[in-house]
Amino acid sequence: MAVSIPKKLSLDKYGPLIALVVLVIASTILYPRFIEIQNLLNILRQVSYTGIIALGMTFVIISGGIDLSVGSMTAFAGAFAILTLNAVTQSLVTFSPFWLRSFLSILAAATVSVAIALVGGAMNGFLVTKGRIAPFIVTLGTMAIFRSLTLYIGKAGEFRSVNSVYGEMGMSVILGVPLPVWILFLLAAVLSFVLNRTRFGRYVCAVGSNEKVARYSAINVDKVRLVSYVIVGLMVGITAILISARLNSLSSTNAGKDYEMDAIAAVVIGGTAMTGGKGSIWGSVIGAIILGIINNMLNMLGVSPYLQGLVKGLVIIGAVSIQRGWITNGRAEK
Repeated sequence: MAVSIPKKLSLDKYGPLIALVVLVIASTILYPRFIEIQNLLNILRQVSYTGIIALGMTFVIISGGIDLSVGSMTAFAGAFAILTLNAVTQSLVTFSPFWLRSFLSILAAATVSVAIALVGGAMNGFLVTKGRIAPFIVTLGTMAIFRSLTLYIGKAGEFRSVNSVYGEMGMSVILGVPLPVWILFLLAAVLSFVLNRTRFGRYVCAVGSNEKVARYSAINVDKVRLVSYVIVGLMVGITAILISARLNSLSSTNAGKDYEMDAIAAVVIGGTAMTGGKGSIWGSVIGAIILGIINNMLNMLGVSPYLQGLVKGLVIIGAVSIQRGWITNGRAEK
């Protein structure tokens, strides 16, 4: 018993990292060009968008909730980011110098995107906490609302930016690393500190672990859950800016599609329990990278893109099954 408990805890904590290392080795053996720096950077860029959302989703799932609206909310916030960008750019057409005009336009777009996503996250949190509606139902409903509004505003077409600097920002590289990757790891470091080193982080884990005990401990359960949804809203707003800037446009039909599935999958693969109570920010980052590597290898090996959803589904089921095995073993040992 003295040996089995540390072993279980080690797998629980380092399982995602071990899986990542094994996957990288296997991918390199199957396709030697996988390990090239440019390919690895492309993977990190691709996963950074859903990875940022997964950071916020980690808080929501640890607290005992879920958010299915993040993909549609990304499209909605991104649409307004481009609309704001175009409006400010055109209104400042005679304003000089050019760099200041572009900076003000992008700043306005970013502010609107984050503000809309924060309101969307707060609305989800309010309906869950004060409305006493199941998170699955609330976010399923808001997912449809955000997507429908985006389609209506964009007439089921594309939102195109008139500011070329916005697109240059989306494709910018700093010290050889794409900007979204830097933002992903910076946000991960900040939110990891929040989760592991602050009172709020401890409260999030307590609420997800046992809501009744948390209430008896004088923890404001509703406030903790509300803030968790606001955090994921903030992450959505940042992602909306990055994804709309990437191509300097945004599709009202495809933008943010399946982001909720990728974000939830990254969180689960990263070791966060779907039952709530425990999780890891860096585990979610690793989970997002694992998904990116799987997609990359499927493409390199010529596997049909229509089967990628199948693989993601199997990975999610497998990750949850492994978690249940750890939980069951832990209870049995006790």
